[in-house]
Amino acid sequence: MSKSSSRTGKGKSKSTTGVVVASDNVDTNVDAKTEKGIIKIKEKTPEERKQNHINGIIKTAVSSILGIIGGIVAYDQFGTAEDVRWYAVLTIVAVLAYYAQRLIYPSFKISTKEFGFKDWFYVEFLVIDFCLVTWTLLLN
Repeated sequence: MSKSSSRTGKGKSKSTTGVVVASDNVDTNVDAKTEKGIIKIKEKTPEERKQNHINGIIKTAVSSILGIIGGIVAYDQFGTAEDVRWYAVLTIVAVLAYYAQRLIYPSFKISTKEFGFKDWFYVEFLVIDFCLVTWTLLLN
């Protein structure tokens, strides 16, 4: 698919052409560079894809384990949380898990400096979810 446009103003004309190439080997989370209207998409090698998959599994496992630990500690310390606000407990678990993950991931060679909002939201959601599930199961 190509797109061509022409713009005139004060006797000058400018023409740009943008070409978008679709491929089955292109990952949606790749770096796209624009050079003079042409979009170049960097394809990931099989090694990069494998490493990204392994990193995703590690992130999920660490977050899940921290959530389970958080649920066990919450049950042990607060029981049914009748005298404490339950959402305050979850906030404490989330904050502690955030700092724990910032210390744990570098040992797995995962850079937390490259994490965006979506990444942190994902891992913290898993922590809170597993904490609530574990705490609920222990209460029953």
